[in-house]
Amino acid sequence: MNTRNTAIFRWTLAALAVGVMATLGCATAPAAPSCKKVVLIGDVSAGKDWQTSLGQGWAFRLQPIGPAQAGYSGWDLVVDRDQPTGYPDSILLATPPYNSINEREIGTTFGLRAQDAIGWNPRSFHFLIDPAAFHQAQQLFLSLERDGQMSGSAAESTTASRDMNRLMQFEKARAAGELRIEDSRLIPGVSDAAPFAQAWALAGMRTPHQIVAAPDGKSSSRGSLAWIRFSVTLWLPASWNLQPELHGVIAACNP
Repeated sequence: MNTRNTAIFRWTLAALAVGVMATLGCATAPAAPSCKKVVLIGDVSAGKDWQTSLGQGWAFRLQPIGPAQAGYSGWDLVVDRDQPTGYPDSILLATPPYNSINEREIGTTFGLRAQDAIGWNPRSFHFLIDPAAFHQAQQLFLSLERDGQMSGSAAESTTASRDMNRLMQFEKARAAGELRIEDSRLIPGVSDAAPFAQAWALAGMRTPHQIVAAPDGKSSSRGSLAWIRFSVTLWLPASWNLQPELHGVIAACNP
């Protein structure tokens, strides 16, 4: 075999080897996880709640933020059992930070005005989907809260850190969601936007909304949320048994 033929032969062998390795790699690469993607559409007025069953004993809700006498308005995003088990719910447990401004809350809390609240859009969250893990996480959270380990210097202690790590372990069985405000009615707050809310204040101007007149013409610093129309996208396990009235499609999971 002359030099030229030898070079061609070696190049052909190398190409075949690369092709075989690529084929084997494709065959052994793990498939990307798939989820059942569900879209919910709804609207809710101030002081009212909205809910729908998701199947497998779970329900998604928007619940009014209270107490109303504190001057807050808006809603908490909640995933709980069909027969509610109460605080803390599945979204709260799987969507830190706790006791702080959070994507699971659409409201005039933690220094946000009504126009800032709609500007934080869309909002992403996670929720626990294993009933046993949910129950255990609830008990641990309440124990930590009762012992004062969820706030202040106690939250930085070795014991609190260990227990918080235990709480985070329950998040292994979780699903993802996203809520988008499609339209809204609100009474704007008259105070300046907080420094951390400047971007949301600007985005709020671009979010579809209608201005509602303040009662007796008296505006407040925070303003209030009167109504929102929303869409919620959930990425559930592919094997999830949905309620008959819900429709899901197989899609890539959301992180």
